[in-house]
Amino acid sequence: NGASPVQLLAQDRNAVFTHPDQTITRLFFTELAGNYALNDTVELSGNVYFRQNRMRSFNGDNSDYEGCELPGNDGKLCEDPGDGEAVVVDTDGNDVLADDAVEGATNNTSATHMYARGGTVQAMFMQDVFAHENSLTVGAGYDNADVHFGSDTELAALTDDRGTVGSGVLVDESRVRLHTHSDIVGVYITDSFSVTERLTATVAGRYNHIDLSLADQYINDPDKNLNGEHTFERFNPSAGLTYQVNKNLNIYGNYSESARAPTAMELSCADPEAPCKLPNSFVADPPLKQVVANTFETGLRGRLNGGDGQWNLGYFHTINNNDIIFRRDFSSNLNNQGYFSNVGQTLRHGIEAGSSMTFPQLFSSIGDWHVSANYTYLDATFLDSFGVQDPLNEDELIAVKSGDRIPGIPEHLFKWGIGVDLWRKVSLGVNGLYSGDQFYRGDEANIRAPLEGYWLFNATAEYKINPHFAVFGKLDNVFNNNYSSFGVYGNAAEIFPDFDDGRFVSPGAPRAGWIGVRLSI
Repeated sequence: NGASPVQLLAQDRNAVFTHPDQTITRLFFTELAGNYALNDTVELSGNVYFRQNRMRSFNGDNSDYEGCELPGNDGKLCEDPGDGEAVVVDTDGNDVLADDAVEGATNNTSATHMYARGGTVQAMFMQDVFAHENSLTVGAGYDNADVHFGSDTELAALTDDRGTVGSGVLVDESRVRLHTHSDIVGVYITDSFSVTERLTATVAGRYNHIDLSLADQYINDPDKNLNGEHTFERFNPSAGLTYQVNKNLNIYGNYSESARAPTAMELSCADPEAPCKLPNSFVADPPLKQVVANTFETGLRGRLNGGDGQWNLGYFHTINNNDIIFRRDFSSNLNNQGYFSNVGQTLRHGIEAGSSMTFPQLFSSIGDWHVSANYTYLDATFLDSFGVQDPLNEDELIAVKSGDRIPGIPEHLFKWGIGVDLWRKVSLGVNGLYSGDQFYRGDEANIRAPLEGYWLFNATAEYKINPHFAVFGKLDNVFNNNYSSFGVYGNAAEIFPDFDDGRFVSPGAPRAGWIGVRLSI
């Protein structure tokens, strides 16, 4: 289920804000891949694939619809009653009359059918150049996808347990029937050249051309149709050096560029004057720019104890240009209503450090021990200033300044694990995770306290009956820690008039265990 008010969870940790909240996904994927060596120095390879994905969702939610207030609209249902109220029209073109059966809640339904196919071909040439080892790869890829998306909003009544009872009345403005088609063509080249026996230089580049078309299958307002043609293209280069200090240590450095085109959902939900309810509604779109990332990374990698262990220490620095975020519409009672927007540059930089070791027969001849630990420090901030609504006061605009942290991204992440293999049949292990503080989505200006970090501890066990068959068990959240993995600001007053805290959180899963069998053929 979605995020719930912190005041509700304080009363009952198992409570949900509104229900039902159901998502059903079906996926079919098949791939054919192969390679052929023309000779000792040239190899051809390629693959083709087909993916079919079907997803349906049913979400009971709060409502922005109430009885109209302006003269002339008496007895009718309106969105945002008051000076700017708009009478709700159903899919038959009739004004909806205010009634208990259509006020207080909505049922948002959506269906997505995606069909994707594509493939790649490449050739690898492993031939010396000027008596130096060299590996050259050239290739091309093509991806094609068709997505059929439909969504509806049914007016409903809210039950005492915050469930919904549908009325059968569908809102015309919220109906979406959209077909999107995308064609992506990419060509790439990579060359690794051994400058010396220890120094290797690698250069690469990829050109992408993306055509994305949107065809509105249900136009209820000619001025706000979803039809559109979008084209994005870019050449993304990269270059790096690797130096082998000795057999147990190497140093690397690399610069690369990458680009991400806006998705159909982002393109169709980018108008601040017409916010949409995600993932159920799209609106007419102003264009969004593609996100371009410039990344520099450097670090050390090494081996320990003759190969029984390995470690890494690296620094990364990425600037996203024209980054896209979802900006919540806090004037709405719906916590998922808003729009996507380019917000200039954002920075993500930090340190990654990790190590893993195997200790054969550490304490006795029957057991091999394994230990691992990985830590990431990630400083994710906005570089450009912009204004957002105060999440607790929709009439106040607050400034997001350069250096403010991006919500939803923890600054510290630590993972560790300890395991032992006994008699080559029994495996036992414990592992843990620490995720640091993160700001609530909606608090891009970092003016309020962040969501607290949390620890998790898990345990695993496996018994191998034979090389092909094993019995396993696992226990997650061993200490049944109450934690929240995500936070967002919202409005609960429509359902809970006494709630004055705008914080919503996604409660983490409680202690849970599984037992199963694994078959390997």
